[in-house]
Amino acid sequence: MEPKLQPIVAKLEKECGGVASEKHGDVSVVLPVEKIVAACQQVHEQGFELLSALTAVDYWPQEAPRFHVLYQFTSVSMNLVLTLRVPVPGINPCLPTVSHIYRNANWRERELWDMFGIKSQGHPDLRRILMPADWEGHPLRKDYPLGYEEPQFSFNFEEINLRKPYAKE
Repeated sequence: MEPKLQPIVAKLEKECGGVASEKHGDVSVVLPVEKIVAACQQVHEQGFELLSALTAVDYWPQEAPRFHVLYQFTSVSMNLVLTLRVPVPGINPCLPTVSHIYRNANWRERELWDMFGIKSQGHPDLRRILMPADWEGHPLRKDYPLGYEEPQFSFNFEEINLRKPYAKE
């Protein structure tokens, strides 16, 4: 683990009840849902000025926990990356918003709701951001039904000009 990251991770483990792990140089801390706001505040105060990613992993058909929400933070000044993982149940998945700590979490939490159906409680404007407002379901869930529509195009190998694009004639 990066020496600059060790005290930050140790503080998260001690004060927020996190469990840290490292794999291939990437450090992640698994936290309970009720500690994510305090952990994000602490990470922000430690110099991680950017919430670079907020997404989820769906472990369906497992239900407890079905999702892991991943918060990836970047410290540009220290050249560090830290990931926080929060297990969330499959039934009524929700967690508190962190949009008051990281402003770009506003859009990322909307995407989390739109794609996975995970609500951010206390979010100022939780509505769809990528899918149409009348869309039913959440497309990145593993149990989302696939349409299996036939492709609208065809590939005709005979119509391709096989000459090399930069060849001199």
